Amino acid sequence: MPLIVVTTSPRVAPGQLTHQAWQALHSGEVLTATADHPQLPALADAGVEVRVVAADAAAVMRRAAQEHVVWLAAADDTAFMRAAGHAALAMDEPPLIEVVPGSYDLPGARVLDLVAVMDRLRTECPWDRKQTHETLVPYLLEEAYEVLETIEDGDLAALREELGDVLLQVVFHARVADSFDLDDVAEGIVGKLVRRHPHVFGTVTAETADEVNANWETIKAAERAEKGGGSVLDGVPTGQPSLSLAAQLLRRAGRAGAPDALAQAVGQGVARELFDLVRRAQEAGADAEAELRAAAREYRDRVRAWESRS
Repeated sequence: MPLIVVTTSPRVAPGQLTHQAWQALHSGEVLTATADHPQLPALADAGVEVRVVAADAAAVMRRAAQEHVVWLAAADDTAFMRAAGHAALAMDEPPLIEVVPGSYDLPGARVLDLVAVMDRLRTECPWDRKQTHETLVPYLLEEAYEVLETIEDGDLAALREELGDVLLQVVFHARVADSFDLDDVAEGIVGKLVRRHPHVFGTVTAETADEVNANWETIKAAERAEKGGGSVLDGVPTGQPSLSLAAQLLRRAGRAGAPDALAQAVGQGVARELFDLVRRAQEAGADAEAELRAAAREYRDRVRAWESRS
């Protein structure tokens, strides 16, 4: 006799099971050690009786050797499955263990875990509970710069961790908000991406990256017109580092057809020289912010090397 183990994902709505899982659940007595298993109400509605028993893997294996048994596994049943394997090794005629996946995580399903953890932290942790959008700003900036550093270092393992820290900030802000939640945030960016990629989701043709950029700017201009006009510079964050701010302003203005003369003799003294350097870097196809960061990192390495020799 087999022991059929039906696995399910807690991130999929109860009752949304594979055909094979439903067949297994209707094929014999169903046991579980999880009294609050999320599938129980849905199974009861479908006429499947589930008995809650002790998580005694050896006892379940002995029973499965005599009769058909279906085990409804919980998300944390790893210890039970390991114990069942050990019990099988000790039996003369162990039952065949067949695992039937009832539901699978979709890509992005782990974000649901993060939402649940953040909700609990916001409810139960005094520090998390008192945070506001304003108090969280320094952490968002810090985490974004740490992502940049891992990319510059080529450290993909660290990048994965730092991206998680940035994702936490997004989920945190969405949880703090009163007028929207994470689903609203995701809905907004999905709509924008679909709208601005008609060559993917529509009938527009774009064969090159330049054509994609041109379409993007045309769509953005149409969106601004629908909102009552506005400047091409609207939405440029002035809180970013000054070199990247100057570069973004120049880039936006250039796309709008602003005359080159507007960028001449801007500011006074060092400010004028810096702005001109940004303009010249952009004309050369370079990123002034990235170039200066690279030079600063090289200087840092030289200082450290000098310190090591001292």
